[in-house]
Amino acid sequence: MNFRTLQVFVEVVRQGGFSRAAETVFATQSTVSKAVRQLEDEVGVPLIDRAGHRSTLTAAGEVVYRRALRLLAERDDLMAEIDEIRGLTRGTLRLGLPPIGSSQLFAPALAAYRARYPGIAVQLVEHGSTRLEEVLRAGEIDLAGSLLPVADEFDWQPVRREPLVALLARGHPLADAGPIAIDALRDTPFILFEGGFALNRIILEACRRRGFEPQIAVRSSQVDFIVELAAAGMGAAFLPRLMAEEQRRHGVGQALLDHADTDWNMAMVWRRNAYLSHAARAWLACLPKADAAAADAARGVTKPAGSVT
Repeated sequence: MNFRTLQVFVEVVRQGGFSRAAETVFATQSTVSKAVRQLEDEVGVPLIDRAGHRSTLTAAGEVVYRRALRLLAERDDLMAEIDEIRGLTRGTLRLGLPPIGSSQLFAPALAAYRARYPGIAVQLVEHGSTRLEEVLRAGEIDLAGSLLPVADEFDWQPVRREPLVALLARGHPLADAGPIAIDALRDTPFILFEGGFALNRIILEACRRRGFEPQIAVRSSQVDFIVELAAAGMGAAFLPRLMAEEQRRHGVGQALLDHADTDWNMAMVWRRNAYLSHAARAWLACLPKADAAAADAARGVTKPAGSVT
């Protein structure tokens, strides 16, 4: 039994005969008759009494006709809902965002998204990037903000690349002294985020590549608290430049890290080969285009003409 057969049967009843129904469904009369017989074969009883030139419904035909009207109406409602989702008038965006950088990068994009697609419900999950990748891997969200590089199981779209800035007490000899190497801080305790933040991985791996393991003074998930600890002289904290610029009001000194391998490289990631909903694709289209040269320019790096970033 299929919707086309039901539709033909309903039109036979509505039009009062096979010939008029054939005109309505743009088919030959023999095709209409064959469709009704097929439906009768499937239900196992006659649906139309073909006595003489008149065609009337049997008792079973009455039941099938009423049910067919409901099924066809449900089919129309289903297709209307699908069309709404395709047109992004309905749907759900399941999005994971990290605390670091979201207010600067994603808040404007999310506001633009809501203005453009007000019917899309946004389910927001907030964790550090490492934890967000776990949630994404489990299929609980469609997209997550995370730092590159990511595992091969994910596809990604770049969002923003920024150099890291070390935040230091004003009296620290390296505060506001210009770009520095991270190993210049080997004797300074580090103030890191909690374990679910991918920024820790970038910092610690950069230190190990340069032959030292930093002393970790404290870990926290609160950006403002970490900045205040750095300003108070507890150690060096680290933020991407676009966030560090906003922290000068805390009276904290700054030193740009002069390494490309410590860059904060934010991307939107999703499971490789997973289905991306129309709502998720629309979110990717709302994101700012990454400028891969911005971090190099911040460090004073100039690429030769014709080079590929």
